[in-house]
Amino acid sequence: HCNFEFDLCGWKQDENDDFDWNLRTSSTTKMSFGPATDHTLQEPYGHYIFIKSSFLQLPGQKARISSPVLSRRNKNCKVCGGVVLTGMKNLVLFYYHMYGAHIGSLIVYQRNMANHEKILLNLTGNQGNFWQRKALILTGDGDKDFQVVFEGIAGKGPKDGIALDDLTFSREC
Repeated sequence: HCNFEFDLCGWKQDENDDFDWNLRTSSTTKMSFGPATDHTLQEPYGHYIFIKSSFLQLPGQKARISSPVLSRRNKNCKVCGGVVLTGMKNLVLFYYHMYGAHIGSLIVYQRNMANHEKILLNLTGNQGNFWQRKALILTGDGDKDFQVVFEGIAGKGPKDGIALDDLTFSREC
């Protein structure tokens, strides 16, 4: 689980993109873009990661951040009260905020260790001025390791931005 209150929790900026996701709070900006609070604390001083379209980024430029390497090994079963449950789903749960008239896109990938990426989610355009929860199923290649990659694509509006908070990996039935 990462709520970005102290750091990036092992998430890494991609070296082959155009710009970076920034750790920030709503109280660090005097401009009226981005969420008014983070999702975790619901406070202006709470942290999240953010990209914004600006004069420094051209529309279509990308910022990418990757999770630590995750493993499915020995995680296909769970014991609950002595009963082994099968069919467990590996999930990535997160909150996103995408607000603005000319917002870009948020694309979530699952990447294997051979750098093959599969799109799990592709959102484009204004999604509303509030935090929204999303749960994505991580598909499997047996016990192979993988990463989750969040890609933000700059839009045309200089005040438009995409924020992420409370990223969690989970196993559920």
